[in-house]
Amino acid sequence: MKKHLYILASLLLVSGIALAQKGNTKRAHKLFEMRAYSEAAETYETKERTQEVLQNLADSYYYNTNLQKAIKTYRELFVAYGDSIDIEYHFRFAQALKGVEDYKEADIHLSRYYNKPINTPAFIDDNLKTTPHNFKLEQIVNEGSNSDFGLSFYGDNKVAFASARNTENPSYSWNELPYLDLYSGTLTDDNTLENIQPFSDAINTSSHESNAVFTKDGKTMYFNRTNTTRKKTDEERIAHIKIYKAELVDGVWSNVTPLPFTSNSYSTEHPALSKDEKTLYFASDMPGTLGSFDIYKVAINDDGTYGEPENLGDVINTKHREQFPFISEFNVLYFSSIGHQGYGGLDVFRSNMVNGGFDKPVNLGSSINSNLDDFAYVVREKDNKGYVSSNRTGYDRIFGFGREENPLTKYQVEGIVQDKNSKELLIGSLVTLFDESDTVIQDTIVGDDAYYIFKIEPNKKYKVRGTRKAYIPQDVEFSTDSKGKVQHNIYLSLESFADAEERVKENEKGDVQVQLEKIYFDFDRSNIREDAATTLNVLVDLMKKYPSMEVEVSAHTDARGPDQYNLDLSKRRAASTLEYLVSQGIERSRLKSIGYGEMQPLNDCVKEGICDDEQYDINRRCEFTILN
Repeated sequence: MKKHLYILASLLLVSGIALAQKGNTKRAHKLFEMRAYSEAAETYETKERTQEVLQNLADSYYYNTNLQKAIKTYRELFVAYGDSIDIEYHFRFAQALKGVEDYKEADIHLSRYYNKPINTPAFIDDNLKTTPHNFKLEQIVNEGSNSDFGLSFYGDNKVAFASARNTENPSYSWNELPYLDLYSGTLTDDNTLENIQPFSDAINTSSHESNAVFTKDGKTMYFNRTNTTRKKTDEERIAHIKIYKAELVDGVWSNVTPLPFTSNSYSTEHPALSKDEKTLYFASDMPGTLGSFDIYKVAINDDGTYGEPENLGDVINTKHREQFPFISEFNVLYFSSIGHQGYGGLDVFRSNMVNGGFDKPVNLGSSINSNLDDFAYVVREKDNKGYVSSNRTGYDRIFGFGREENPLTKYQVEGIVQDKNSKELLIGSLVTLFDESDTVIQDTIVGDDAYYIFKIEPNKKYKVRGTRKAYIPQDVEFSTDSKGKVQHNIYLSLESFADAEERVKENEKGDVQVQLEKIYFDFDRSNIREDAATTLNVLVDLMKKYPSMEVEVSAHTDARGPDQYNLDLSKRRAASTLEYLVSQGIERSRLKSIGYGEMQPLNDCVKEGICDDEQYDINRRCEFTILN
């Protein structure tokens, strides 16, 4: 009896443990859904390492920037479950690897994710020459807080920022820090924050407030506030963020209201004002985004109403996060992105406004971007000074910076491509940049302005080449010498073969051809006669003079005889002509042969019996068309 009781007790214990484990796993999933990542990770670590557990555990570490543990868990996940894993985990694993500067393994996963080769070290090398500025960062001294970010200009002498310094606030489950409030303060010359004061209770509530931006007169504020209730989405329960507007009335912030395009179903965040204060830029995951968060703009009308939000499109936005926009007094858009190629985590990018739109973003480079998150960039362009936030030290911190023009961006060669004789712009020409070993560095097809520009490096030798169909290529060699000549303006003046050689003419169809005396073949034969060889040697000499010239050899018959017979005969004669040119030292790759038979007559003798011999003879010919 005791034995049976022992077995029963054991079964009940095992069953209880299993039920408890199942319940705890369910709790871990709930914590993960609520974005309580620290607590979720602790719970997941005690559970059976199923695919779902490993996925959520790795993500919990990743979202809390515990990168070493994230990498270890992602690697375990991929080893155990391989091809069954959703492709998005490759992206997050790669970002975690970039966070510890393991670019080699990160690029393996990014290449699979994007289905194309990704080479981060090559990007970093190239970025050194393309990023506009070099930055010198200094961390802001801000006593009393472990986490501050999003500093903004607030009048002439003050700044505003978000901080987790209020320990009376409830703890945020994501990172177990106090909820954020907004503060104002002044900055000393040695980058120390002083006179720190919280904004009033009208602004700061029991939820998160952050990312304040102010009109120039200081009477209107836009800022973020997180909803106090969470809304269930497809996969998780989220407290969305809204942009609020507040007005300064008699020295008191009042009339605090959410903007009309905000919603309980999606987030709007990170407001930024244009110089004329007629456009508000912000980030959102509203319907219509390309991915996680996109950058939008909305018109601020004179009557205080707002237009319809406009997505900035796929030049700026990717399928991943674009956040923290800032528009400078020069109409340069700065924003942070994890979707554009970068160093790891969020990087700061810039994009110039051109004709009302924004051009391709440029990464601001390694002097400001780290392998972790860098965001909330603001700058006064004329002073070349500003602020940026980063979690590179483990917590969010604010850094002041000064910037100088990147000298490597000054090294460039530019110019236009034109006709040597007419000076006409040669639109569509190819311009190629070579290094001293004749390796192609860059190339471009010039547009309507026939203009080209290449970034180059100091103390190197280069060659730039212009090429165009039916033109003689031009090579120009130059060097970026140690004495400081950094910019080269090289006009490429190409001469057409038709201008350079009397035998080269353009026909009525626009084809450029080498005009030779007529080549004769014996009746029903395709072998090259001695008199034909003498004529063809003129072409041989011309092609040796211009090693880039490529020629199509075409043979034509008259309309007498069967169509197929004439086509086959013309093909044999064209091929025989090509072989003769090859025998005289012309590379086969520069030649093409084709027989047209009777299909391209030069007159109306298109049928047998309607012309005399002399008229038919006009159509029996070989032509030599310049292809390149």
